Amino acid sequence: MAQATERLRRYLDDELGECRSEDVERRLDELGTLEAALGTERVDAELDVLSALANETRYTLVRVLVAAGEELCVCELNAVVDVSESGLSHALSALVDAGLVDGRKDGRWKKYRATNRAVTLVTVLEGSVSDE
Repeated sequence: MAQATERLRRYLDDELGECRSEDVERRLDELGTLEAALGTERVDAELDVLSALANETRYTLVRVLVAAGEELCVCELNAVVDVSESGLSHALSALVDAGLVDGRKDGRWKKYRATNRAVTLVTVLEGSVSDE
């Protein structure tokens, strides 16, 4: 922490032309307020969502469900990804836990659809990657 504080002091000295201990303390308080506003629970929840997408199978499933814009049967999803049935089940379970996919039983079939959260994330990700 001392190294970070010293680096902050040098930065503030460059920015302000002169840096006093009060300037460093004030800025540390401001940064602490920003960090507290995030909240560790929120950060953990967001990391869970990102972790759920950080796998080729799970991300492909989300992309397919978003693109479909409707429910798809697990048998349809199995045709899209090259994984075992247990691997597919595990991937879908992780996506449900992350709030990216909803599943429901329809007779003897299990159907899944992308949630609004998944649609939003995929839309943002699509806009963040250039075609160049």
